[in-house]
Amino acid sequence: MANGSRQAAWEFFGAELKRRREDAGFTQVKLGTRVFVSGGYIGQFEQAIRKPQLDVVQRIDDALQTDGIFERLCRKLIDDRRYADYFAKAAELEALATNISEFAPTLVPGLLQTPAYARAVTLAMNPLAPDEFIEEKVSGRVERTRILKDATRPVYWVILHENVLRVPVGGPTVMAEQLEHVVTLARLRTVIMQVLPYAAGAYALMNGMTVLMEFEDAPPTAYTEAVYSGNLLDDPAVVKRTHSAYDLLRAAALSPEASLALIESAAKDHRRCASTT
Repeated sequence: MANGSRQAAWEFFGAELKRRREDAGFTQVKLGTRVFVSGGYIGQFEQAIRKPQLDVVQRIDDALQTDGIFERLCRKLIDDRRYADYFAKAAELEALATNISEFAPTLVPGLLQTPAYARAVTLAMNPLAPDEFIEEKVSGRVERTRILKDATRPVYWVILHENVLRVPVGGPTVMAEQLEHVVTLARLRTVIMQVLPYAAGAYALMNGMTVLMEFEDAPPTAYTEAVYSGNLLDDPAVVKRTHSAYDLLRAAALSPEASLALIESAAKDHRRCASTT
């Protein structure tokens, strides 16, 4: 999916361009003449074979009287670097989901991260990146968390492996604040939280981070992520199997109350460590 999500977005751009063009009664040749490109070029834009230049897109908006929609789409596709290409489509779906179930084996999930924790993770993965790049990534991460503040927020269920509680990402103070933030969200019933303890041993979904998403009017999907790559899974049989694995994980995890007690204990451990350094 490294390039797949971006390509899918350009395909949407092309399909929307074709629909708007036909609604306006323009042939590809007629629209091309209006915007100073060939009709063949318009066809390639619509098939997502060729990506239009911004000035051409602006002329298309003028010709079709679309109030700048294609310019906005184009700018987003060209300029939006907040998310890695392989995650961009998953981020779009995340905002539409009615139910999200997530397993995090190594890191606090993005929807629950504090800015300081997100900054520490981004810096660790990009140690030579300029500040602008780091802050852009952190901004994208923080923006994602807004869906948990909406009145129509999804039902959000998270299972953290105990690893997540123990590694002091950003140092003990940042880590303590992060875990306290997670506890607060759970106490406010914004998220249902469980911890998979070390004592559980081998477990389902040992291969890595997994997110299950359900929607009001679309089939469920799953997203899995590895190093610099991600996969959206929409095959019904695969998604069903992933749901079954997540159910096994729920059964192996501590209860929500016992999980919060463990998270609070880990936060206190990090606070004590911070006070002695």
